[in-house]
This record gives sequence, structure tokens and C-alpha cells, in this order.
Amino acid sequence: MKVVIPAAGAGKRLYPHTYTKPKPMVYVAGKPIIGHILDKAVDLQPDELIIVVGYMKEKLIDYVDEHYCGIFKKITYVHQDQQLGLGHSIYVAREAIDDAPIMIALGDMIFKGGYSDFARLHACNGKCSGSIGVKEIDNPSHYGIVFLNGDGTIKKMVEKPKKSSSRLGIAGVYFIDDTPGLIRALEKVVENRGEGEVQLTDALQKAIEAGSDYKPFEVSSWYDCGRPESLLEVNRLLLAEKSKMSWKPRNSILIEPVCVGQDVEIENSIIGPNVSISDGARITSSIIEDSIIGSHAEIRRMALRSSIVGDGAIISGKANSLNIGDSSTIEF
Repeated sequence: MKVVIPAAGAGKRLYPHTYTKPKPMVYVAGKPIIGHILDKAVDLQPDELIIVVGYMKEKLIDYVDEHYCGIFKKITYVHQDQQLGLGHSIYVAREAIDDAPIMIALGDMIFKGGYSDFARLHACNGKCSGSIGVKEIDNPSHYGIVFLNGDGTIKKMVEKPKKSSSRLGIAGVYFIDDTPGLIRALEKVVENRGEGEVQLTDALQKAIEAGSDYKPFEVSSWYDCGRPESLLEVNRLLLAEKSKMSWKPRNSILIEPVCVGQDVEIENSIIGPNVSISDGARITSSIIEDSIIGSHAEIRRMALRSSIVGDGAIISGKANSLNIGDSSTIEF
């Protein structure tokens, strides 16, 4: 089996952080999003890892080569010139995929469970063209939606329907055994796309209409890293899974969970809970809670909560001297 990770998008919903890096390279809980995804894919021991790259691809390639070369048997990068949708990213990787069974894992989704757990659920579905991860969702218009037959197989898939009787959302992980059937369906969607994007959901629907049989498996939870507010939630959830730190900063207090990178300096500060600080950051006389601090950022005399600070940013507050009487209330 091969693992395909579409990671070419610009990540406009995460501006300004993705002005200088691709979305999978945005840090959360101590490492880039792509690092969390690859960590969970290692147990699958795939024959090949195929990463579809595009926007600022050099930064992603450099990170993966530095940290995962030798961990995976083979890593192949496929360049996507135009970001024309998830289906298009699989289509441009068709030569690397060949006829091999594949698992598709989105480059901005982190799952609480490992992909090996999903592989077992796919195996439990028995012989079929493939399995699609699904989860009950509240807003069908934001997701690809699955409709089931009476026997539990997938009857139909629709991308972001305005109205839907089904609330089974596609959770962003796919196991495809009949890859030739999917590629043929993708070719038809590409040929008839007009000005729109090439949606993987549309291609899977065409494959079903041509006789492919897909089955669902349940995904208990996923972490969508595509928006700033959800990125902070992912940071909290992933930090809760980490072991406690033994590192002690100077004249400061760490309130777990906290993740601190290499060469970080913290002095006269209170950090946590739910804070991740990337390599080389400097924090002085500050209070930081529920935040993500980028590499080589400098924060001085600040109180930050629910904040995302980019790489190399400098934030400096004003030092105040107060003489406050009994029962006073002051808000800044």
C-alpha cells in the first residue's frame, strides 16, 4: 500500500501565517502539522509515501527530508502546478500511484487515532473497492456527505450539499483498493470540470455509478487545522496527550500542558496551560496561556491568551507601575 498526502494548498484561511510557509508547515503542539500526520502514518509501513506539493514546496520538502528520510521506505514528491482541488491532487499523482492500493490522508487533518487503526477498520469491511472515513456532523454544507444503502454500503456522495437528509460527513481519510477505477473516474471529472475544482467526492460518485462498491468506517474524532480557531483547539488536544516536561525555566512557572522547543529562553514569566513554543523563542516578563508561539519569536512584557504568534515576530508591551487601593477594579 502507498500513502498519498495532498499538501499543495496555500492555506488562505490561515493568513497571515501562510504568507511565509505552506499550510502543512504551520506549527501546532511542538511541530508542523505535516509532522503530526507523518508520525501517525509510520505504523502503516507503506511501500511508498507520496506527498503532493505546490505552494512554497521547498520548505515542506526540506522538513520531511530532514526528519523522515530513512523512516519511510520511499518518499516521492509530486508537484501540483495549480491547486485545483483534492481530486486534482490525486490525479496529478496518478503515475506515482500506478495501480497500487492507497490511503489518502489530507494535509491539514490530524486524527486522534493512528492510521493503522483505520486500516484495521478498512480490513473489517472485507472485499470492496475502498473504504471512506465518516463522522456525524452538524453542518453538512461544509463537507462531502455520504448517503448509505440499506445494507450499509455507500449509495451516493455529494460535495457540500445545501440541504441534506444525511449527516455523515467525509472525515478526510480514504482507503482505495480499486485505484484504476478511481483514476478513470478522475479523468472524466477533469475532462468535464469547466472552471471549477476537481473534487475527489465527485470522482468517487462517478466510480460508484460505474459499479465500484465503497463502504464507510467510523472516525471518532478529527482535528481540522485549516482555521486559526480550530488550530488552537488542536493545540490544546495534542498537548493533553503529551507527557509532562522536566525542563525548568529561569524564575518562571510552567503550568502543564506545555511544549517547549529547543534553544528557548523563558525568564520571569508564567507559561500555560496549553501553550506550545517553537525553537529559538525568547519570552521575558510575560503571561501566556492557550497560545502557539512561533520559532524565534520574542515576547516581552505581554499577557497573551488564545493567540497565535508567527515565526520571528516581536511583541513588546509597556511596563506599568500601579498603586491600587482596596476593592479596586482596573481593566486594560
